Amino acid sequence: MSAPGHLTLSWVESPIGPLALACDEAGVVRGVSFGDGLIKAMRREYPDAALSDGETPATVARELAAYFDGDREALKRVPWSLDGAVSNGFQPRVWEALAEVPAGVTISYGEMAKRVGEPGAAQAAGVALNRNPIPLILACHRVVGADGSLTGFGGGLERKGWLLRHEGALLI
Repeated sequence: MSAPGHLTLSWVESPIGPLALACDEAGVVRGVSFGDGLIKAMRREYPDAALSDGETPATVARELAAYFDGDREALKRVPWSLDGAVSNGFQPRVWEALAEVPAGVTISYGEMAKRVGEPGAAQAAGVALNRNPIPLILACHRVVGADGSLTGFGGGLERKGWLLRHEGALLI
């Protein structure tokens, strides 16, 4: 799959506030934001894509609703892709590793760095997570400080805490 030529921007209401979404022509999620950063992120990752407002694909809306209604596995069923994104190297490796962290489980930034073959790069893993174009779908809220503390989340620590409690994650 290559970079999308067009992205449709839409909003979905959720218990943690409105979510901004960017989906390609096939209804695949390419971007998620908890605020105003979606357009900036999409211009960074897919600079040649045309952007326009539209509707959230039914499959995406249904699975997000299922997740917020308590189906912890629903995020796995949301179609997503980062193919064709401008970012390369370490960042996409971190993003792909996020897909392997199950709901209800937390790992540290250091563990994330180890999982992508860069032990000692916890801070770089944090930077990569901060630039994750599809937070929530690629659940960077599941990555916490080495002591289990809630640190760094683009959607705000209150949302991170809510999401982890919603998933039944055990925090230290």
